[in-house]
Amino acid sequence: MENAVLSVTELNNHIKDLMDSDLLLMGLAVKGEISNYKLYPSGHHYFTLKDAESSIRCVMFKGNASKLRFTPENGMGVTAVGRVTVFPRDGGYQLYCTELLPAGMGDLHIAFEQLKDKLSKEGLFDASNKKPLPRYPQTIAIITSSAGAAVRDMIRILGKRWPLTKVVVLPVRVQGAEAPPEIVGAIRYANRFKVGDLIITGRGGGSIEDLWAFNDERVARAIYESEIPVISAVGHEPDVTIADYVADLRAATPSNAAELAVPDMSEMRETLSSLEIRTMQAMRKKLSEKRARLADLSSRRVLQNPTAYVDQKRLELDSTHNALVSRYERLVNLKKQKYIHYAASLDALSPLKVLGRGYSITTDENGSAVSSAEAVGVGDKLNVHLKSGALKCSVDEIILGR
Repeated sequence: MENAVLSVTELNNHIKDLMDSDLLLMGLAVKGEISNYKLYPSGHHYFTLKDAESSIRCVMFKGNASKLRFTPENGMGVTAVGRVTVFPRDGGYQLYCTELLPAGMGDLHIAFEQLKDKLSKEGLFDASNKKPLPRYPQTIAIITSSAGAAVRDMIRILGKRWPLTKVVVLPVRVQGAEAPPEIVGAIRYANRFKVGDLIITGRGGGSIEDLWAFNDERVARAIYESEIPVISAVGHEPDVTIADYVADLRAATPSNAAELAVPDMSEMRETLSSLEIRTMQAMRKKLSEKRARLADLSSRRVLQNPTAYVDQKRLELDSTHNALVSRYERLVNLKKQKYIHYAASLDALSPLKVLGRGYSITTDENGSAVSSAEAVGVGDKLNVHLKSGALKCSVDEIILGR
């Protein structure tokens, strides 16, 4: 029997017809673990369903996906309901899913949660242990694959934003069993030889298996022990790894890490330009205020006629002097009048007035006035004071009063 000669399209269509006629393949349920999950802008979901030994490509179109009550994730165990057929264009068969039923978490997710809980309890995620990033890093060490698009994006963005920073790439594998020890070795090398003052480590997006090197405990502890601040930049925005929790700063993507690592020179120029404008405006305003102040001062009398102030003070001084002199003279006259009054009063009481009328004052030898004959004895010496002069007398006889 001669073999039929078919085109590739004819062969693929024939196989498709065979599979489409198989009732088992038309409506079946397959359980497995989701991997390489991708949601396209069209709304279609593409992923791989796998078990320990095999895998099958799957697609869930937007119409069916809109009925999901949960978001499928890599590593999630599910039961997929649908049909298996061939996609004629590339000859590959796949499972067209109409339903997805969650069946629990996959092994990788369980391992992730266990390690996350362990390191969290040890304090590796504490905010108090986070080191501040240098504002203007002089050298940045990038630890990633040298062949990936991530490193090119980071170098391009760093050079555009802040070309003053030197970039050193420490190439490592970021996927597979060899990746964790290489990443650990690069981090320790950068610290030992002070390669830079900031480290960025990470890779582009992928499945949970692809990113698993950054969920390795050895990598987490190396990041935690690093004396140089570390930015973790693994995968895309939804991807979160253990390295993200331990690092001093988590970036959503490698490109975002480059943006966070250095300032934007163009923005800084704009800021400096704005500051310059504001400074000039402030200086002009200050100068205007000073000119107005100067004009105000220059119009004042004290500056137009500097001696006027002194003359005014001289007049005030003369007025004060005259007031003081007048007050002093009134006070002196008052004191003189009081003096005359008191002197007249004393003069009226003066013994000399009595002597002037012919009377005398008698004192003993001690100068004490004698007012009674009983105060002296015969033979005592007495002094008799007259209006003019005095007499020294001796008592011959004492005549007592009646």
